Amino acid sequence: MAEVLSSVEARLRSALGEPEARAAMTFVGTDRIEVLRFLDPGQTPDSGEGAVVRYATLGMSARPMADPTVVVPDPDRGPRAELVLSVRAGLADTDKVLRPLAVLAASPQVEGLVVSAGASLEVGEPLWPGAPFSSVLVGESGGLVPDLELAAPLEPVRFLPLLPMTPNEAAWKRVKGAQALQERWLAHGTDLRDPLRGSVALD
Repeated sequence: MAEVLSSVEARLRSALGEPEARAAMTFVGTDRIEVLRFLDPGQTPDSGEGAVVRYATLGMSARPMADPTVVVPDPDRGPRAELVLSVRAGLADTDKVLRPLAVLAASPQVEGLVVSAGASLEVGEPLWPGAPFSSVLVGESGGLVPDLELAAPLEPVRFLPLLPMTPNEAAWKRVKGAQALQERWLAHGTDLRDPLRGSVALD
């Protein structure tokens, strides 16, 4: 477990730079989950509204995610992932997202979820104070942070981007699907990093 997490942190650092801050949380019956905070290279916390802050979990990939119907999960085989959220700095108190992110990262252990691209994850409260989002869409891995190959029989660690959804978008996605929502965002030029954005037109 320690070796996996060491490699995961090294991959995060190589892709996002040195973490500017980090916090650790432990929930009953789960392993320790950390959330690392990164700023884009050359930016500082005072860079203004153009700066992008990224939050990445560390600890979710320590164990493979297992199908909850399996009586005895394989301790090695199964998908592994970490979560990455990118938002524009200076517009909202987004650092309050640390606990919700840790809760989502612990959900495979707590609820037996297998988190993958296209899934919706519900937080049950605003992601941060005043946020118009209480759920996220899980995006495809391999973009911002490349997948991390591990020694066989372990599966690669995938770094899954989280895309905040308004309640209307989440409801629309349940009916139309993840691809349709992402196409709607793209067609309207939606800034998915805006922590205060409104819902995209869904007519």
